[in-house]
Amino acid sequence: MKTSFLFAPTGLLAASALLLATSCTAPRAIVATGKVTPQGEFRVGYNQGFNVATASLSKVGSAVKEAAAQAITQQKVDYTDATTQLQAAALAYVLDPVQPTADLNVRYGIVPRLDAGYKYAFGSHVFDAAYQLLGPTGTPENPEAGATTGTTYASIGLQFATQRAKLPSLAFLSDINSLLNFRATRNDLLIPLTFSNSFGPEEEIGAISYGLVYAHSWVSYGFAPTKIYSGSVQVPELPLQSRNFSSFGGFVNLKLGYRYFYVVPAVSLFYQNYGDYALLNGQSTSLSGVTVVPSLGFQLRIPNFTK
Repeated sequence: MKTSFLFAPTGLLAASALLLATSCTAPRAIVATGKVTPQGEFRVGYNQGFNVATASLSKVGSAVKEAAAQAITQQKVDYTDATTQLQAAALAYVLDPVQPTADLNVRYGIVPRLDAGYKYAFGSHVFDAAYQLLGPTGTPENPEAGATTGTTYASIGLQFATQRAKLPSLAFLSDINSLLNFRATRNDLLIPLTFSNSFGPEEEIGAISYGLVYAHSWVSYGFAPTKIYSGSVQVPELPLQSRNFSSFGGFVNLKLGYRYFYVVPAVSLFYQNYGDYALLNGQSTSLSGVTVVPSLGFQLRIPNFTK
């Protein structure tokens, strides 16, 4: 019995640590099916994932980490190629970090074929809606005629996220931020086209879903260092710059459960050419890469008991 009492707080501490390690990144894991929330119903969920971006991984090596650790201890830092690499690493991690992601979400069926929702991604606020293009609109308790195992659903969604972007809480990134005084904001628009095949009538025991995603992001950023010099002259700050870029991807997810509770493993894949970015001292960098987003979610369905 003692073991069971000890496990609960230990598990809670582990979960809390994971959430604290998660920075405010807009969620890109697609966990919805082609069937939207029926009218009058609620769906509440939690998703935990991991953002793996090749652009960020390619910009951060042992040399960059050592340069950041060394520069933070100096009173005066000479501008070198290493300084350019530190800025590129900071940008890569804001544009597409390598880190855990998590969100709490709620959805509501507004009218037949249309639902809307809100996600809180621990710093990022996300609003979205989806319209069902194909398939019946019943419920497991009251399925429409023709709703059986294998029934195909399709929907198109629109998700908008806004956030004050910041670097993840990693030691070398904290050093970079202290040196460069980096600041950034971003807004993200995501449009998923989702198809799914039902397991049981009206997804009573779940569904398999797949589809395509288009995303567009708007980023503003700047650097305001106080101890970086080019020769004897202090390098002036880089005022806020504005950039935008598109992402293209696909996804697959599996919804498994029964009527009221479901587990949703998913994976999404994106490609993006972030474009060219101005840096301090007249320098610039270009970024592009692939991002993989595996996730595991839990979903609670709350039926409309008044029907």
